Amino acid sequence: MKRTIDILILLCSIASLVSCGSSTEERNRVLKIYNWADYIDEDVLAEFPEWYKQQTGEEIRLIYQVFDINEIMLTKIERGHEDFDVVCPSEYIIERMLKKNLLLPIDRNFGSTPDYIPNVSPYIRQELNKTSQPERRTQDYAVPYMWGTAGILFNKKFVTAEEASTWAILWNPKNRSKILMKDSYRDAYGTAIIYAHTGELADSTVTIEQLMNDNSPQTIALAEEYLKEMKPNIAGWEADFGKEMMTKNKAWLNFTWSGDAVWAIEEADAVGVELDYTVPREGSNIWYDGWVIPRYARNVKAASYFINYLCQPSVALRNMDAIGYVSAVATPEIMEAKTDTTLNVHSDLSYFFGSLPGANNLQIDPVQYPDRRVVERCAMIRDFGDRTELVLEMWSRVKGDNLNTGIVLLIFAVFGMLFIWLVYTKIRKYKQKRRHHRRRRRR
Repeated sequence: MKRTIDILILLCSIASLVSCGSSTEERNRVLKIYNWADYIDEDVLAEFPEWYKQQTGEEIRLIYQVFDINEIMLTKIERGHEDFDVVCPSEYIIERMLKKNLLLPIDRNFGSTPDYIPNVSPYIRQELNKTSQPERRTQDYAVPYMWGTAGILFNKKFVTAEEASTWAILWNPKNRSKILMKDSYRDAYGTAIIYAHTGELADSTVTIEQLMNDNSPQTIALAEEYLKEMKPNIAGWEADFGKEMMTKNKAWLNFTWSGDAVWAIEEADAVGVELDYTVPREGSNIWYDGWVIPRYARNVKAASYFINYLCQPSVALRNMDAIGYVSAVATPEIMEAKTDTTLNVHSDLSYFFGSLPGANNLQIDPVQYPDRRVVERCAMIRDFGDRTELVLEMWSRVKGDNLNTGIVLLIFAVFGMLFIWLVYTKIRKYKQKRRHHRRRRRR
């Protein structure tokens, strides 16, 4: 996976802005993009200005910045009134931005340029529309970009597919200190609640969607209890290093996202390590990221064209190949390119590709494109709203409660002994210096 951004674009854009001033006309020739790190093909990004000029006859310069946490991006826009023209939040942040009236509608008046936005799978649009607000339909303000599942990446040398097929494996003492967990309070919360209600899910007395979006105080307390019970098995909370640790046999299991799993499986295969990925049978989170135009954007036209540009099948394929995640674009070109006749597994992707011939029986990577049966046992985690702070406080207690009293006392004892040794060493050196000085005086 490429790990750098087009620095040249960024530096040239900044230089241009500094030299040009801040008039409306000049700002209209700048597009400010705010995206996740490693979440677009560099060439796709670099080629947009030329494509934009071909479509509109206008010059455009890019300022491209990256973020690692949804909430940091949101704070910059909500409180800092940053004038980013187009950003790529996750579904729950899109919902929050709609609630707070922080989004502008996408301008789909593209003149003679085709509107590629309908290339997005109707299924993905329908799912993202669940975040709509009164008088604000999500599809008017957001275009899905990438999507995927949350599940378990496992080392086949130490873990069987059957063992990894249930969330119970994360709580199994056999895996103590062998598990890497995504540092994501929402995914961890959903997983704990699912595992806590395994029986009810099996009896169909409750649904995944109901469980993961229950943020009552009682449910938050239950999630905390289960996460603390799981904690002795956790070797580390990671944002990005988990997949690399798995390729190096440093851990047996990694609770991760499907796109990261694709990257890890490919990298591990190159060094002779066998990894696999599964969505446990109890169910899981299915997530969506999308492009939106923030309220303080100053170039809505270029932002809308950029979103449209990304919905072309050829561009979507290049982005997928570069980052490992799955585009929301669902066209015959995508289906043909992603079909792999060497695979023994056949999947029903008719929910995603619609009525395209053969979509219900595709030989396609099941990690990237989950079968209908997998999707039907998954659900989107909505915005926690006013309960977000309570969930974050719970998460802080889970992660912060790392040390028992005995370990704390041991650490203090070690540091105390180290301090005493340092003081002793300094005193000893001082006395030696004094003796040396006296000998020199006697001479």
